[in-house]
Amino acid sequence: MTTVKTPIEIDQEALSLAAEVLGTKTKKETVNAALREVGQRLVRLRALARLGDMADRGDFDEFVGNKAAYRR
Repeated sequence: MTTVKTPIEIDQEALSLAAEVLGTKTKKETVNAALREVGQRLVRLRALARLGDMADRGDFDEFVGNKAAYRR
């Protein structure tokens, strides 16, 4: 992981709330955890979109109404 020192102004109330949600102690830890969380959210959204595309193509049709097929 590459880090850069960047002086920025941060909304203290938002930072405090984020720290509470994330369970972080320092500003640096909170900002980095929040950035990672947002990045992971995008990864999850993209994965859901790919699953939606697969469903639209009928890739899961063999499992509809066939519990034995998805319990393998």
